[in-house]
Amino acid sequence: MDEFMCFVLYSAQRAMTSAYRPLLDKIGLTYPQYLVLVALYENGPSLVKTLGAKLHLDYGTLTPLLKRLEANGLVARRRRADDERLVEVSLTEEGVALRRRANDMVPSLDAAMGLTDEEIEQSKALLRRLTVNITTRTDEPPGRV
Repeated sequence: MDEFMCFVLYSAQRAMTSAYRPLLDKIGLTYPQYLVLVALYENGPSLVKTLGAKLHLDYGTLTPLLKRLEANGLVARRRRADDERLVEVSLTEEGVALRRRANDMVPSLDAAMGLTDEEIEQSKALLRRLTVNITTRTDEPPGRV
């Protein structure tokens, strides 16, 4: 199994999500909800379509997630006045306030990875390249992934 890149990536993703879980439980978020908030912290108010593309989530997955965040008072969804087909998502005051608590988690997660800053940056660069390569290459059947 360890010879398969897909399994190594899957294992790493599960380990990372597991490391986040107890910290996110303390602030009442799931990992996907946390990612939505981070995207809004970084980009400000965003269209649902834009959030979906950024997070690689389809509309059917993202909409219930946004509804839960809205019910918890962390985001607000509003139809755009200039085009009612478009829904914009923004942080509420509570959502902005949660950012400080969420930011406190980052140092402990960085330490848990046990990698240097340079190794983290190299890993992210390789994974970004891998993602682009896989999502843009459709002409050949996959090999050992």
